[in-house]
Amino acid sequence: MSGISTIPPRPGTNVGAERRYCLKLMLLDGVSSPTDLRSLDPGQLNALATEVREFIVTAVAATGGHLGSNLGVVELTFALHRVFDSPRDILLWDTGHQAYVHKIVTGRKEQFANLRQPGGLSGYPNRVESDHDWIENSHASTVLSYAHGLAEAVKASSGSGRRHVVAVIGDGSMTGGMAYEALNNLGHSNSRVVIVLNDNGRSYAPTVSNLTKTVSRIRTKPMYHRGKKRSEAIINNLPLVGGLGRRTVKGVKAALREIVGEPHAFFEALGVRYVGPVDGHDIVLLEETLRNAATYDGAIVVHVLTDKGKGYSFAEHDDEKNLHDVKIFDPITGPVTTEAKDWTAAFTDSLLQIASERSDVHAITAAMPGPTGLLPFQAAHPERFHDVGIAEQHGVTMAAGMAMGGLRPVVALYSTFLTRAFDQVNLDVGLHALPVVFALDRAGITGDDGPSHHGVLDMALLTKVPGMTVFAPSSAQELDVMLREALAITTGPSSLRYPKGIARQVSADAVGTGLFGRKAIDGGTDADVCIVAVGKLLEFAEDAANALRRERGLKVTVWDPRVVAPLDVEMLHDVARHRLVVTVEDGMKEGGVGEMLMDAVQAIRLNEGKPPVIPVILGTPVRFIAQGRPAQILAELGLDSAGIFTAVTKAVAAIDANRDTERHPESLRR
Repeated sequence: MSGISTIPPRPGTNVGAERRYCLKLMLLDGVSSPTDLRSLDPGQLNALATEVREFIVTAVAATGGHLGSNLGVVELTFALHRVFDSPRDILLWDTGHQAYVHKIVTGRKEQFANLRQPGGLSGYPNRVESDHDWIENSHASTVLSYAHGLAEAVKASSGSGRRHVVAVIGDGSMTGGMAYEALNNLGHSNSRVVIVLNDNGRSYAPTVSNLTKTVSRIRTKPMYHRGKKRSEAIINNLPLVGGLGRRTVKGVKAALREIVGEPHAFFEALGVRYVGPVDGHDIVLLEETLRNAATYDGAIVVHVLTDKGKGYSFAEHDDEKNLHDVKIFDPITGPVTTEAKDWTAAFTDSLLQIASERSDVHAITAAMPGPTGLLPFQAAHPERFHDVGIAEQHGVTMAAGMAMGGLRPVVALYSTFLTRAFDQVNLDVGLHALPVVFALDRAGITGDDGPSHHGVLDMALLTKVPGMTVFAPSSAQELDVMLREALAITTGPSSLRYPKGIARQVSADAVGTGLFGRKAIDGGTDADVCIVAVGKLLEFAEDAANALRRERGLKVTVWDPRVVAPLDVEMLHDVARHRLVVTVEDGMKEGGVGEMLMDAVQAIRLNEGKPPVIPVILGTPVRFIAQGRPAQILAELGLDSAGIFTAVTKAVAAIDANRDTERHPESLRR
C-alpha cells in the first residue's frame, strides 16, 4: 500500500471507525483462530496479509496505538501460527507491542474498536484476554528469560508430549543486556527454545548495537546467499588430506564467515545454533525454516529480516519512529504533529538552550531519542548525544562515569523504565554523590499503555536515595528553571519528573526559584486547611481550594512543594500551622511524598507542643492500574479537582462531628 485506499466515510461519522467499517476484508472475516490460517494457500495468505495491514492501519487510526512494528510482522505471525499449535505450543512476544496480528489471528479482531480504551483490548499481550497470551510484556529484552523458564517447566512435565517454546525477540530488544544473559544460559542448559530474531534494524529508533549492525549488514549483500552456496560447494569438493586438510577446510569456512559478516559465530559461541537470515515476508520460506528449527534439540535462533511499517508509506518513510506509538489520525493523510507544546517539548527547548550555553552538558537515552525529545539535541550536538539502546542499567552507570570525568550528563528516560536501573541509580550514582541529572518523562498516570507504563514508582524510590534532589515541575516554565537548578547542583544526583500531555503555561509570578516551595494560594493566618500538591496536580488543588472557599466557606492554603526531596523547611513550618493537611501526588501513596511530609510536619507540631495535624494523604494505591484515559484514572483515584474537594469536605465533616461529640465549640467551618 502507498498509504491506504478505502471507501470514503459518510459525512458526520467518525473517520477512523467508518473507514474500518467500509473495508472489504473478505479473507480476514473468515479468520477467528489459528486453525483458520492452515487451509489457506500462499496466494490467499498474501492477500490476507494485505487485508490485515489495512485493518491495522484503520484500527490504530481510530484509537491510537503501535503501528510500524505490527505492520512488519504480519507474514511472520501467520507462519508462526501455521507451524506451531498455540496455545499448547508457547508463543512469546518481546516486546509485546508487536502482537496486534497475533491478537487478530487468535480471535480478537472485533475488539480492536476498543483498542487501548478503558476496559478494552490491551495494546500488549494480556493473560486475561486469551489463553494464547502467556506474558504481559511491554518492557523489552525479557522474553528469552521467560522462554528459558518455560522450557525448563516443559522439560520437567512428564507425559505432556512434545511442546515447543517460541520466543520472538527483536524491534531493538537485542540491545538489552538481559537478552544476552538469557542467551548465555539457554546455550549452557541446552534448553529447547526456538528464538525468532525479528531484525528490522530498529527499536523505537534505528537500533544501536554492533551485533545488530553485523547482523543487518547482510541486508546490503544481495549476492550473499548465492556466494555462500557456491563457496561451500567448492570447499566441500576439495580433496581432504588427513587432519591438515580438514583443519584447512574448517579455517577457510571460518574465514568466509568473517568476510561476509555471518553472525552465527556469535550465537554459536554461546551454545545457541543459528540459521538465516530469512526473508520475513516470504511465508513459504518462513514456514519451512521454522519447521526445521522445531526439530532441533536445543536453543536455536531463526534470523528473520522484516521491514518495520511495511505496506503503509507514512510508516515506511518515518526514519526515526516508524509511527511507533501514534495518536488518533486520518489514515489517508497520515498522523499530524500537535501544535500545543507538551512536557517533552518543554524539556527539549530548555535542554537545547542550556546546551548552547554549556559544552559540558551531554544527553543519554535508551533507544528513545524521539519519545524523550532528544532528536533536536542530537542534531545540534551529535558528539554530545548518546543512545545506549535498550540498556537503561548501562546508560545510568555510563552517566556516572561521565560525571566522574567532569561532564554533566542528563539521562532522559520514561519514569517506568528508570526502575529497571534503580540499583545503578542508588549505588553507582547515589553512593558516589555524582551530579547526574535524570529527566523522567511520562511520570505519574500515563493512560492507554496500561500498568507497565504508569510512572508511579519514581518518587517513592528516588526520595530514598541519599543525596538525591527530586524536582516536580507544575508548569513548563518551572521545568526550565528546575533543569537549570539541577545542573547547578554538584554535590549529588537530581531528577525532574514530568507527565505525559500538554504542559501548563503560567506567568512569571507563578514560578519559583531554588530549592524552595511556592505558596500558590494564601489562605490567610486563620486558614485551617492546607493542600500540598505535587507537580501537575497543583492545578487541581487550586481549583479545589477555590471551590471549597466558594461552596463551603473554607479558607485554604495551597502549596506547590516544587522540590519533594529535600523538602523546604520554611514550607513545612507554614504547613504545620494548619489543623488539616492534605497531600496530593500522582505517585505511590505508601512511602511517597505525602508520608514524608506528614512525618516532618508532625515532628514540628510535637516540638512546638501542639497536637498532631489531621492528615489526609492522597496518592496512587499499591496495585497495578489498568489502561484508561489519564483524566478518567485520576478521577477514579480521587486525584482530580473533584476528588480533592470531596476528600477535604469529608475530613472537615468528620472533624466537626468529632468536636460535636466532644461538645467542643470550635469548627473548621467559618
